[in-house]
Amino acid sequence: MAELNMLEQWYYEVPPVTRVWTTAAVVTSILVQCQIVTPYQLFYSSVSVWGKSQYWRLITTFLYFGPLSLDFMFHIFFMSRYSRNLEESSFRGQTGEFAWLILYSSVSLLILSPIASMPFLGSPLSFSLVYIWARRNPAVRLSFLGLFVFTAPYLPWVLLGFSLLLHNTLPKDDLLGIVVGHIYYFFEDIYPRIRNGQRPLRSPEVWRRLFSARDVAA
Repeated sequence: MAELNMLEQWYYEVPPVTRVWTTAAVVTSILVQCQIVTPYQLFYSSVSVWGKSQYWRLITTFLYFGPLSLDFMFHIFFMSRYSRNLEESSFRGQTGEFAWLILYSSVSLLILSPIASMPFLGSPLSFSLVYIWARRNPAVRLSFLGLFVFTAPYLPWVLLGFSLLLHNTLPKDDLLGIVVGHIYYFFEDIYPRIRNGQRPLRSPEVWRRLFSARDVAA
């Protein structure tokens, strides 16, 4: 009983956007494992979405990280860790802004998906958050497999290089995540310095009002 209470406490300590995304991803893989749905019903296809009105694919493409396995656990841990780090640091008390970042990244990846021929977009979405977190924490020192130490801004490139060595092919999901993450980072962190504080990617006022009560409570 005490263990369940501790697990429940830990679960609700995870910030809301990360908690919802992680929970939905785990539930999606369980549904696939139980053969209630199949991966073919989840991936993004412009023909299926816009031609057959299967609009749920706009969401499920970001939720399926593969069948329940060690690889799945790695992806979930990786995604939830850096999503949580970003939501608890740069976006603390700004649930609306973080949700807007997720929306911006998702829409961008949906636009790029047909070009890159990537039906599942959960991995590049999480990688875009890794890139933004890494750029916003330049002083943080990390270790890769205990082999060498580097600062956070190099993390996306270290992961990209490792994936390249592991699979012997260019990791398109990592590259897409870097592109989408860098666009957001540029317009939110660099562009305002040279354009008198202008932030083209800032969430609209009506969006911020939807989350204002939660942000104040936090």
